[in-house]
Amino acid sequence: MTKQVSPKSNYKVNLTCAFIVGGAICALGQVIMEFMEALGLDRTESGTWTSIILVGLSALCTGFGWYQRLAKRAGAGTLVPVTGFSNAISSCAIEARSEGLVLGVGAKIFTIAGPVILYGCSAATLYGLIYYLVVSF
Repeated sequence: MTKQVSPKSNYKVNLTCAFIVGGAICALGQVIMEFMEALGLDRTESGTWTSIILVGLSALCTGFGWYQRLAKRAGAGTLVPVTGFSNAISSCAIEARSEGLVLGVGAKIFTIAGPVILYGCSAATLYGLIYYLVVSF
């Protein structure tokens, strides 16, 4: 019954669109990084400024509703780590702003991103421990 009612999706088109949009976001990041290096910053500083700019652009696009429209078409292509994370945090903050800064935004900003941080840190610790045990013995 679920298969009958669910909309059919074209996997080839979805995968292609996600690949193109994700690649475009990464290419934009590379252009920003190259520009920063051309200004005389070293590779580490360029990477830092590139991340800051991408996070800011993503938050701005989320605020105007553009990121959601892009994500509707591109799907997983918009989940490029830094911009997707910024979108997740920004969208939670925007939804909770009517409840106030402390009990709204402050309490709910990590609603979506919180589990990602928790399980990401836990997995990194576990993998690090396994790596340490394998390498030291």
